[in-house]
Amino acid sequence: MTAARTAGAPTPGRERARRFGLRPFRSWTLRSRVVLVVVAMLAVLGAVIGTVSVLALQNYLLDRLDQQLISALERGQHTADRINAGGPTNPQAQGVVTTPGQPTGTLGAVRSADGGLLFPPVILSDRPSPSTDQPLGPKQVTINGLALLTVPADSQPRTVDLGDQLGSYRIAAAQLDNGDSVIIGLPLSEVTATTQQLTLVIGLVTLAGLVFAFLIASFVVRLAMRPLARVTETAEQVAHMPLDRGDVALSVRVPEADTDQHTEVGKVGSALNRMLGHVASALTARQASEQKVRQFVADASHELRTPLASIRGYAELTRRSPHELPQDVTRSLGRIESEATRMTSLVEDLLLLARLDEGRELDRDPVDLSLLLIDALSDAHAAGPDHTWHIDLPEEPVEVLGDAPRLHQVVMNLLANARVHTPEGTTVVAALAVDAVTREAVVTVTDDGPGIPEELRSTLFERFARGDSSRNRATGSTGLGLAIVSAVVEAHGGTVTVASEPGSTVFTVRLPLVGEPPLADALPAETVEDTIVEDAPVKPENAPAPENAPEGADRE
Repeated sequence: MTAARTAGAPTPGRERARRFGLRPFRSWTLRSRVVLVVVAMLAVLGAVIGTVSVLALQNYLLDRLDQQLISALERGQHTADRINAGGPTNPQAQGVVTTPGQPTGTLGAVRSADGGLLFPPVILSDRPSPSTDQPLGPKQVTINGLALLTVPADSQPRTVDLGDQLGSYRIAAAQLDNGDSVIIGLPLSEVTATTQQLTLVIGLVTLAGLVFAFLIASFVVRLAMRPLARVTETAEQVAHMPLDRGDVALSVRVPEADTDQHTEVGKVGSALNRMLGHVASALTARQASEQKVRQFVADASHELRTPLASIRGYAELTRRSPHELPQDVTRSLGRIESEATRMTSLVEDLLLLARLDEGRELDRDPVDLSLLLIDALSDAHAAGPDHTWHIDLPEEPVEVLGDAPRLHQVVMNLLANARVHTPEGTTVVAALAVDAVTREAVVTVTDDGPGIPEELRSTLFERFARGDSSRNRATGSTGLGLAIVSAVVEAHGGTVTVASEPGSTVFTVRLPLVGEPPLADALPAETVEDTIVEDAPVKPENAPAPENAPEGADRE
């Protein structure tokens, strides 16, 4: 028993197909396979019909030639017996080929009783014109006489190869009255020529028929596959629809003409329409449920803002009261105030995400990203002096259209994410550049910390995703920081990505530039290398005052 073939190992046929640039048959389109099968079947059918026709004609012509040969043998036998008159063979017995009725090309010879030829073989090369009295003269030929000596004198035709000069002959021999044998042969050249001509004609006709069949089959199959192509087009349209977010209006359907249940393609189209209907119902229900949740979050966040502000206000008012309070009460009021502040930040984040989910328009004003990065990095340095902060900016300002507070929050969240989730001494670099090809501003935040675990990267920008499952602010987070980054960037028509490995984590934000400047104008200038922000961060004159880092900035 042979060993099992290794799973996935390429077969010799696949290797040869790959070597010649051919795809495996199973990977061909259905149209190509159907056309190929039809043409192959017609080719086999044409070959079978052609072979049968050629063989039938060849047998018919050979039978007719054998009948002519038997008649010529009988005439030669009678002529030889008449010339010999019962005695020894007369040299004039060569007349066996010139006797009336013998066809052109008749070969004649007389073999003695002891097995030798009595005279060289002769052939009737041509007959004289009937208007002349020129006698019929046989022509001597040089052939392999051994081939004639082995022919039995049984009057049965046999095919004998007489050499290059004469080719193949049908030969028969009969015994004379004196014991010798007369040998008569007729050429097979006409039979062979007719058979070859028929083979050529059938081959050419079959080839032309295959070409015509290929064209007709291609047209018919293409016409028959049009409904399937329309079904495929419908599926492609659905595949490119953003069904994972936003309002879902799955109105695409297979045309009614392609849903006939009596055809295979119609069954597929009808099944696809039913499936799309079920998917549309499920998506509508999901959208309605999500909308209720968003509305609840938005309403709850809005309603919680006033109570939280009141709690903070009363706590601060009580703590600042002129009456001296016990130390534990003062500490409790401080905790109440800090937790109310944290809760307010969380509510503000939830309210912002709810508003972005509703598709509310953000402000669209020119924003200088260079100043924005300087302010954000200054705030980050103040919040995390135990980290090393670098900034890399182009010499020329880089402006985008957007909401300045929201973009500032994006950068602050990314910087706070790097600060909170990396150990002390980690180097964090905020860089700004311009992609001249895509006409985008590129903001990167890079740190040389331990990196992001592989299992967290797929859910990094989802809400309430945490690198630390704890809800303690010292070790964990609410999981909204990067979700806000993703939502704000998408609302500005940009993208945010992350690439992480141990020792290098890079968050990249891409935002469309103001207008579409020429390619030369969009090239980034030389950047300021490794500008270290020390205890007193460098800020330009008249720069806006830094804002505090928003709550919820965390690495998932």
